[in-house]
Parts: sequence; structure tokens; C-alpha cells
Amino acid sequence: MESYYLDWANLLLRWVHVITAIAWIGSSFYFVFLDSSLTPPVDESLKKQGVSGELWAVHGGGFYHPVKFNVSPPTLPAHLHWFYWESYSTWLSGFALFTVSYLWNASTYLIDKSRMDWPPATAIAVALAFLLVFWVLYDLVCRVWGQRRHGDAMVGALVLFLVCVASWLACQWFAGRAAFLLVGAMLATVMSANVFFWIIPGQKMMVAALKVGQPVDPIHGQRGKQRSVHNTYFALPVLFAMLSGHYSFTYSHPQNWLVLILMMFAGAAIRQFFVRRHGFKLGRNAHPLPFAVLGLAVIAGLVVWLRPAGTPESDQIAIKSVAACASSISGNGQNDYQKLQAVLELRCYQCHGEQVQMKSIRLDSPANVKRFDISIYQQVVLTRQMPLNNATRMTEAERQFIRQWFEQCSSSN
Repeated sequence: MESYYLDWANLLLRWVHVITAIAWIGSSFYFVFLDSSLTPPVDESLKKQGVSGELWAVHGGGFYHPVKFNVSPPTLPAHLHWFYWESYSTWLSGFALFTVSYLWNASTYLIDKSRMDWPPATAIAVALAFLLVFWVLYDLVCRVWGQRRHGDAMVGALVLFLVCVASWLACQWFAGRAAFLLVGAMLATVMSANVFFWIIPGQKMMVAALKVGQPVDPIHGQRGKQRSVHNTYFALPVLFAMLSGHYSFTYSHPQNWLVLILMMFAGAAIRQFFVRRHGFKLGRNAHPLPFAVLGLAVIAGLVVWLRPAGTPESDQIAIKSVAACASSISGNGQNDYQKLQAVLELRCYQCHGEQVQMKSIRLDSPANVKRFDISIYQQVVLTRQMPLNNATRMTEAERQFIRQWFEQCSSSN
């Protein structure tokens, strides 16, 4: 029953996490668009108030006219909306989901003994250290080089280097699926920490100065803007890292660290296209199409590189053979079911047997093997995703036996 309740916790936390992430990334993307689309005000009264940019827009219920003040408004309004709950809720729900999905069963989901055979407590400590150490190094880079001449380019290059090193280390130390998620969580932690330690405190200092009638130091807005821009470029790489767990051909590749780096780079390049596109429409910069072409070219290269040796047609033929084979299973079946059962008992019953049924899948009877026949073949033979992280040490010979056991039916049915 424990796995059943964990599945519910996983589902509900994932639901909340997606909802809050949509709200956070949506507001982040909107304000990047807004900043990039502002034009100098036309109305003299707006200029006298210190407005540096305005935007006219139409959406849903009517016309909107947001304005941005150069440093601060003349007076503090009675009602001021803050954008922080989206960030905090996304990180908290994400960390809770990471705990339930990976840290709770670290020996199964976090550890790949073929890479690092360490105790669960050590693996958990190192995983958490990834989140903390990367934030400290990133923050140090921004503090030291962020306000220098060409600081944005220097910070960008150094952060890219840190991300590459962290991606390589994660893929050497942890199971591939966990490594991808951990790098995504690492970047998401930086994003939320930027909000918590820099953006919101800077805004609070600006508000406090307005309340006592003191001039507002523009450095707070400049620092907050810099961290906010970083967040928008982290967004698409983080989303890929979170979604990659559903596609084993990415994280199970021998050079999975390079796959991760290239996909995150492609995401950042595509995001740059959209950021620059807003200014291009106003004649402020060159056409950003090369950034989109670069990102898509990297993805196309990965599609070719990661292509499996088999063909879709051969896979479909094999899957049809599996269905035919499963239909002939019996207690003492002609296809040597007893030998298959011995492999399943040794490698699969731990998570899919009488005591535990992860994802409500049970494989300890001929009827259930027939019920999940296609899934067994796809997960064990084609994608090699199961056993997860090969925690039960399924051998290559056993995988080939499962393939042969299912596929031999194509000649006997």
C-alpha cells in the first residue's frame, strides 16, 4: 500500500508543481516581453511623472496601458502587487516532488551502482549539495563580474561553464534519469533563489525608501533586472530537464551529459530568439532568426545522433509478435514461460510482485504478463528503461532472453 500512497502523493505534487510553474514562467515571460516592448511615452504628463516606457495592448476584456517608471513613481500607490508566490510555490512543490520521487527511494531512483555504488544517505547528501553549491558559485560569479564592463557576457560564459561541469558530474555520479532532473532542479533553485535573495529584497528596499521620502537607489532595480534576465534563459533548459525523464533515449545514452548540455543550449538559444524578437519588431535590433536556426539545428543533430539502430517498422513488427506471443501464455506454456518467470522473479518482482506493485503493475502471473506484454517488451528490450537504473542487475543475456522469448512466437503463431 505504501507505493499506492506514494503514487498519489507524486500525482498531486506534480499537479501542483505544474500549475505553479505555469504561473511563474508565464509571468516571467510576460515581463520580459513587456520590458522589450516598451516605447517612450507620448503624453507629457507621463513624462513629468518619470515614466520611461509604455505599452498599449488589447487582450480579452479590453485595452491595457501598462507603464514603467525610470526608477520609481512619484508616490507609492495604496495597492501594490508583488510577484513572488509563483516562484516560492514552484520551488517548494518541486522540492517536495523530488523528495517523494527520488530521495524517498534513493537506492532505486537516485543511485546507479554501475556509476557510483554509495549508500543512499551519501547520494542524498551529494544531490542536495548540488543545489546549494551551484547557487553559491553562481551568486559569486554575479557578485564579482556582474557589474563590470561587459559583465553580462562574462557572467554568461562563466555560468555556461559551471552548468557544463555540473551536468557532467551529475551524469557520472547519479542514474541518468535522476541526473537530468537534478540539473534541472539545480537551475530552478538558482531561479527561485534569485527571487528570494535579490529581486524581492531589492524591491522591498525601493518601497521602503519611497515610504520615508528618500531617493531610490537604482542599483536595486539593475541587479534585480539582471537576475530576472538570467531566469528567463534558464526557463527552457529547466523545462527540458524536467520532461526528459519520460524519454529514456536521452538520459540512457552513453554520453548523456552531452545530450543534456546540448538540449539546454538549444533551449536557451530558442529563448533568445523570442526575447530579441520583441525588440526587432520595434526596429531596435537585427532579426533574431539565427538564434532559432541555431537551436533547431542542434536539436536536429541530436535527433540524428540518438537514432536507434532498429527501424520503426521493425519495432512495430516485433511489438505485434509480442502480442501474439502473450496470447499463447499458459501455466506450463509451450514458450518456456517458467524460464521467463524465473527472470521476472529475480529482476522484477521486487517492485512488481505480490508485496509491491509500483505504478499498479504486477507481473507474478501469466495473466498479468499477458496484460502488460507490450510494456514489458518496450521497457525492458526496446528502451531498456527497466529495471529502473538496472537496480536489480538484469544482465544483457536476460534482456536477450526476454526478447527471444517474446519474438519467437512470431514463427509459431
